[in-house]
Amino acid sequence: MTTSDTTDNSGDVRLTGISKTYDNGFTAVQPLDLTVPQGSFFALLGASGCGKTTTLRMIAGLEEPTTGTVMLGDQDVTNLPPYKRPVNTVFQSYALFPHLDIFENVAFGLRRRGIKSVKKQVEEMLDLVQLGEHARKKPHQLSGGQQQRVAVARALINHPKVLLLDEPLGALDLKLRRQMQLELKRIQTEVGITFVHVTHDQEEAMTMADTVAVMNAGRVEQLGAPTDLYENPGSTFVANFLGTSNFVQAEISGTAGDDIALRLPSSDGKLLLPAARCSAPTTTGGKVLLGVRPEKVSLTHADDAAEIADGRNRVTGRIKESSFIGVSTQYVVDSPVGDAFEVYVQNVERDSRLAPGAEVVLHWNPAHTFGLDAAQDADAGVEKVAEDVKGAVA
Repeated sequence: MTTSDTTDNSGDVRLTGISKTYDNGFTAVQPLDLTVPQGSFFALLGASGCGKTTTLRMIAGLEEPTTGTVMLGDQDVTNLPPYKRPVNTVFQSYALFPHLDIFENVAFGLRRRGIKSVKKQVEEMLDLVQLGEHARKKPHQLSGGQQQRVAVARALINHPKVLLLDEPLGALDLKLRRQMQLELKRIQTEVGITFVHVTHDQEEAMTMADTVAVMNAGRVEQLGAPTDLYENPGSTFVANFLGTSNFVQAEISGTAGDDIALRLPSSDGKLLLPAARCSAPTTTGGKVLLGVRPEKVSLTHADDAAEIADGRNRVTGRIKESSFIGVSTQYVVDSPVGDAFEVYVQNVERDSRLAPGAEVVLHWNPAHTFGLDAAQDADAGVEKVAEDVKGAVA
């Protein structure tokens, strides 16, 4: 089947030069261009105050943009009120009607539009969210996750071109939140409409979304597939916001095939970095910030150093701390390149010698190394994550 004449782009969301500055002078969203393709699951990810919710509200029509346009498909909706836009929003609070049963909550939008025969549509929607047997219960008789699914069903029954989700899982506990991540992804895949999801939870965004826009201070810091953002962060902020990274200041000493050779100023060691994974200038003598994720690093006792395969990046050190967390053990290692090099080791065959005070060799495949501009702050994004978690708990 060809798609040249049948492609449906009515669910595209296109933001052009969109920005929001309030009367007090605070700019919540800097001018940005963003396209969300029809049928995709798109996440706006960032800490509190980064502009993600304001961006969502401008799509919904709940905030008036200071500049720019909002297009849904070929329709310019910038100046349309919310009820005239082909979108529906699901909020963290769910906002279900407590006096109505689940069937009537879902049917509400249809009845308000004067549709008399709602039974078939409501039953189909309740089946989609796997709540058919709970149709005559009141919201307070359902769990938080079930209430959240009712809110999604109530929004979807209106057949919006775009479903907007504003921190929809924020009120759920961790286990239920993870279940609902998979449930929301299943629903989106089945209905095939565009989902735009706002969250501060990195795992949530990476589990569900096809594409993630990481926002910082009103701007999109980086946009891409979850795997690409994690493996190839374009800035220290993205690297730190999407997990943990070890950063090492190094000097470029030359090239070795497709790799860049790096000299560590604080030791005699040399490391390799794939040129394709370095976003910094690669001039010999220049500085680069080498990055590697803790789970990519192996930890070997110094007595067994001769068994490490050739060609791997190596750094010696001494274990400073270790924390057993079930699936893995997390180590903090003092080394010539820093006093807090983190390593996550899966608890498959634990080496009892790997305890605080032990001399070790950190080693990893050079292909797992990425390089960033050394002028960047290695701690960018770290404090923001901590503040956001604190705010979410408060």
